[in-house]
Amino acid sequence: MKKFRKVLDGLTTSSPGGTIGSPSCGSAAGTPTAAPTPKEIDVQETLVSENFQLCKTVRHGFPYQPTALAFDPVQKILAIGSRSGGVRILGRPGVDCYCQHESGAAVLQLQFLINEGALVTACADDTLHLWNLRQRRPAVLHSLKFNRERITFCHLPFQSKWLYVGTERGNTHIVNIESFILSGYVIMWNKAIELSTKTHPGPVVHLSDSPKDEGKLLIGFESGTIVQWDLRGKKADFRIYYDEAIHSVGWHHEGKQFMCSHSDGSLTMWNLRNTTKPFQVTFPHGKIQKDGRKESCKPILKVEYKTCRNSEPFIIFSGGLSYDKAGRRPTLTIMHGKAITVLEMDYPIVEFMALCETPYNNEVQEPYAVVVLLEKDLIVVDLTQSNFPVFENPYPMDVHESPVTCTAYFAECPPDIIPILYSIGAKHKKTGYSQKEWPIAGGTWTLGSHTYPEIIITGHADGSIKFWDASAITLQMLYKLKTSKAFEKPKQGEGRAAELVEEDPFAVQMVNWCPQSRIFCVVGISAHIILYRFSKYDANTQIVSLEVRLQCESEDVISPSENENNPCFTESGPHSPQPHQQHPPSPGSRTPEGIKDSIPCLKVKDRMVRVPPGYQAELVIQLLWVDGEPPQQITSLDVNSAYGLLAFGNCNGLAVVDYLQKTILLCMSTLDMYGAADPYQRLTRSPRRNRQSTSGLTELSDNQQSIDMERSKSPTSDHVNGHCTSPTSQPCSAGKPRVPMGPEGPRLTRRGPGRPPFRKAQSAACMEISLPVSHTEESRENSFSRSRSSSVSSIDRDTKEAITTLQFGESYGRKNDAVPTPCLWVGTSLGVVLLIPMSIPTDQEERMEEPVTIGPSGAVLMLKGSVLRFGFLDCMGALIQSPYEVWRDPNAPEDPDRPRKRKLVHFSPSSSQDTCGDGHLAVVCSERQAKVFLMPSQSCLFVHNITESSFVLRADVVSVSNSVCLACFCANGHVMTLSLPSLRPLMDINYLPLTDMRIARTFCFTNGGQALYLSSPTEIQRITYSQEMCDNLQEMLGELFTPIETPEAQNRGFLKGFFGGNANTFDREELFGEAAAGKASRSLAQHIPGQGGMEGMKVAASGAVGELARARIALDERGQRLGELEERTALMMTSAETFSKHAHELMLKCKDKKWYQF
Repeated sequence: MKKFRKVLDGLTTSSPGGTIGSPSCGSAAGTPTAAPTPKEIDVQETLVSENFQLCKTVRHGFPYQPTALAFDPVQKILAIGSRSGGVRILGRPGVDCYCQHESGAAVLQLQFLINEGALVTACADDTLHLWNLRQRRPAVLHSLKFNRERITFCHLPFQSKWLYVGTERGNTHIVNIESFILSGYVIMWNKAIELSTKTHPGPVVHLSDSPKDEGKLLIGFESGTIVQWDLRGKKADFRIYYDEAIHSVGWHHEGKQFMCSHSDGSLTMWNLRNTTKPFQVTFPHGKIQKDGRKESCKPILKVEYKTCRNSEPFIIFSGGLSYDKAGRRPTLTIMHGKAITVLEMDYPIVEFMALCETPYNNEVQEPYAVVVLLEKDLIVVDLTQSNFPVFENPYPMDVHESPVTCTAYFAECPPDIIPILYSIGAKHKKTGYSQKEWPIAGGTWTLGSHTYPEIIITGHADGSIKFWDASAITLQMLYKLKTSKAFEKPKQGEGRAAELVEEDPFAVQMVNWCPQSRIFCVVGISAHIILYRFSKYDANTQIVSLEVRLQCESEDVISPSENENNPCFTESGPHSPQPHQQHPPSPGSRTPEGIKDSIPCLKVKDRMVRVPPGYQAELVIQLLWVDGEPPQQITSLDVNSAYGLLAFGNCNGLAVVDYLQKTILLCMSTLDMYGAADPYQRLTRSPRRNRQSTSGLTELSDNQQSIDMERSKSPTSDHVNGHCTSPTSQPCSAGKPRVPMGPEGPRLTRRGPGRPPFRKAQSAACMEISLPVSHTEESRENSFSRSRSSSVSSIDRDTKEAITTLQFGESYGRKNDAVPTPCLWVGTSLGVVLLIPMSIPTDQEERMEEPVTIGPSGAVLMLKGSVLRFGFLDCMGALIQSPYEVWRDPNAPEDPDRPRKRKLVHFSPSSSQDTCGDGHLAVVCSERQAKVFLMPSQSCLFVHNITESSFVLRADVVSVSNSVCLACFCANGHVMTLSLPSLRPLMDINYLPLTDMRIARTFCFTNGGQALYLSSPTEIQRITYSQEMCDNLQEMLGELFTPIETPEAQNRGFLKGFFGGNANTFDREELFGEAAAGKASRSLAQHIPGQGGMEGMKVAASGAVGELARARIALDERGQRLGELEERTALMMTSAETFSKHAHELMLKCKDKKWYQF
């Protein structure tokens, strides 16, 4: 039966009907089918499944919802924990590592093993993890899961292997870092406080060892109780009971006093000589009111008390402002002597940490900077200058400055484009930063050999565009463009923009960039397109505005025969629109009933404007309101610099613009493009009108009733002599009967209070994703339900055919074409592919004067599902690039000797095909199916049903390993690659378990086996599906750990060491080890081994160089210890000689004295 089915499939594919692409054409899912063809295509495919592997490469941007912060003062690396269980480790630029806890539990606290290349994380699921940082991809070595108690605070003393863990019950446990096993030594809360105390002291909020004596542990309880516990004597040295809740504690480096921050906005100073009451209480921001009482203040959540050698100590704290100052921003206060500086922050402070010169807590601290972790930013303040400037952040932490709405990824860009964009962008950089180098400078990173120019473009909700240099797995901002500058500012609460989209009228929906010609196009939410040219010079310019009427009239009744004899294609001539024709909002633009008609959503600046070097707006195209209906969002766009043409479409139809002559060449509904070649039988209906949704980038319609999606005749077509006239010259809707409306006029779908502030980048009509009626963002973002059956053999009444993809290229518009001509490939949401041939004057002068003619429709091909992507290969299987114009500066000074000419680069399909004759292969991918057609015969060579249960969100023809393949990303999270042209499955990996709307909107592939998407609202995740890049990834990543000698402790002096206590003789092993303390209860915590022991991981992570470096450090440390031993021996000999001398002198003095003289 299987053999018979294959024979049938072969017959179906090779039948004449197969060229039209009957939906039954094809094979069973997952099996490509080949058909006999007029010409044998012999392509040697080199890609095999071993060329593909999927792995994450690097994550850029600000950690989403940060929760914790830690710094290694010797290695100079910073760690940030997040609510989703992620840990980001940062060093010098290029050293940027992302780790993820498998549990996904929030990170509560981070503790570096200073200069050991390890990190301890405490998570909200009451688990401790030990990460090994001595490898480029950190891994968990051990985990310890607490079963009966909740972790609230951790403390790891410098150069100690015992971690103190405070819990919600008020107990303090001790964990051995090497074995990750609990010690039997426990400080129970009821032993720490006095027996007479009647109330529980609350959770442990602070743990620290005394700088004077490591054998003393200071324990802070939330209720205000502070206990200094003598670890040797297992008793409390002193207990403090304070009325206000404690948030944090900071020691003076001498260990004689400490400072506490409290919930009433106060700071208290305590002296160890007298702990009955604080010797100083201050309310830094609490003023005395008229009645003599202090203002009530917000809690001071954290305080740091850092001493300086040559000046007053620094007291740094967050919070503490008075409650009556409403609307004040979050603050960080720096008190230095009598000077108090309040730094206002843009976002709430999550955590801050002073960076000090020494890792020893018993030395003068000398703070030089403060790292402030905000909810959406990372700031480092320079403490060495009196005005406290911030350091310029070298990491791309401002990706989310305005919410990202679309992304584009370009690998193998022209090498000169990055320096040019950087030089222009550098002129607009902010100033006033600290002149010192960025202090988080740990790790090592070198530019690998596997690097090439890459650019990432992000579009944002405020209309801004950012160009990023993404070469060599780093990310650096190059240039920022504000598209809103092309328009007049809409007045608050009124104006045409406010009625279509209340917020973000300039939000970017999609971008189109040609790196070779540097032509850049932006599609916005308000149904507008801006075309930019690049110039290195500033200029005075006036932006040309074109307005297009592209709207379906729902009163029209269609019959299949209506358009048979009227192929509506324009030849630009006497009916061409005026290039500068505007439609100002005059009284004539509205009907007496107040219905808007023939007005755009935004107002373009109509005066001369001075534009700086960089991307300069040349042309703005806007869709118009029609009969009170807002224009539908643009769903597809393509620009070709060699042709000088721009094409765009939406769910109503297609328009083609000549941007050199600034004229509209074509504007018609999708149905009119078919002419007699319409593959569907249209269902007629009686006139009716339904409201069109304004859903789009910033929202999806909550109204789940059927939206009018009827196909209809274009209102702009004038069937005289077979031409389609300008939409602006003859508005054909005038005089048509209107459906009467209510007294309130046209109602638009507005954003309700529960709607999220930002939505998806393509219109619902294009992506055809129906979401359930819900007012929560989570359910909206994570819901994918298909609203259409997989069959496209008939059209439903309520279905409108959207233009989903467009591409210009040299092709064969009809079967009998002998030579390739410029063509526009059009793909629709019903799986139809149309070819529109064009005639473009080749001479430069003729091109600027003669009209571009567009011929009647050529081939009609069909696939299952909405068409997503086109790609063109020559008969040898090589990718054919679209033709382009070489960039020339439009504002460069004229050279009379060398007149400027347009230099075009064409990649003709027939240029490299001496062996197999003329023709080329066309790859067409829809959301369910991929097909390869041979042109000009239009025969379907290969078919592959990509998915039956899901649908493809993104597909691209990309180059990998010196060959080409089709890469697909499905809504169910699968990433797939198919060989070309045979469409053999090469890779199918279930990468993401669930795809949300943000990932669907931002996922994009590029050459070299790379892809990216927005993993969170603030972070870009880059991945690779190339085995070669996975193999080279270790070389490209930075090293987090570098062998550095631990700085020596300051000499304490002989007498100070002799009389200053026995801090150095404290042996934790003796106290906490199993021999002395016994074993902890097994039910208290469970040890979970990581991916190998410490030694195994070190060996696996390091090569010969790492081993040599460790051996060298071991020798250095041994030599250092021997040197210290020599010094101590010499010191003992000196003291022995001194003692002998004193003893001899005493003997001589007392030799002649009698016993009664003493």
